[in-house]
Amino acid sequence: MSCCKDGFLDKNEDIKKIDEVLKEYKNEEGNLIKILQMAQNIYGYLPINVLDYIGEVLNISSARIYGVATFYSQFKFEPVGKYLIMLCKGTACHVNGADMIAMAIKDELKIDEGETTEDGLFTLSYVACLGCCSLSPVMMINEDTFGKLTPKSVRKIIRDIKKKEEVEDNEN
Repeated sequence: MSCCKDGFLDKNEDIKKIDEVLKEYKNEEGNLIKILQMAQNIYGYLPINVLDYIGEVLNISSARIYGVATFYSQFKFEPVGKYLIMLCKGTACHVNGADMIAMAIKDELKIDEGETTEDGLFTLSYVACLGCCSLSPVMMINEDTFGKLTPKSVRKIIRDIKKKEEVEDNEN
């Protein structure tokens, strides 16, 4: 049922982690997006072998599963960092300097959009709109919103998170 060659499957992911979710929702029509969201919460992203498994259990083609998953930007197909930076690139943010903020983030973290830092801490993602135009330029890091950004303030935010992580690592 897989649409991909064996070399591309995420064989290391335990597909059975999703069984409870599938058991609960498989008989309810229209729950594919909810199941995909829950799968992403479990794995941190949507591994291909898990998508194939969901298709098998729900008796839905892999093509349909991938079609739905790739349509929505919320779904990720590679692991993301502990801190997902979503930088708004909407009109208000663009006009108010989102490109300068993007350059500062990329310079500070040494990654491009869609990439994750080597230490697995940060992933940078551009989004069309965060709905916080009055705070532009704006970004979210996980569930926290940061607005009225400048290149200097965004570097401080990232460095503060790095320091917090170092302290936590030293305590463990």
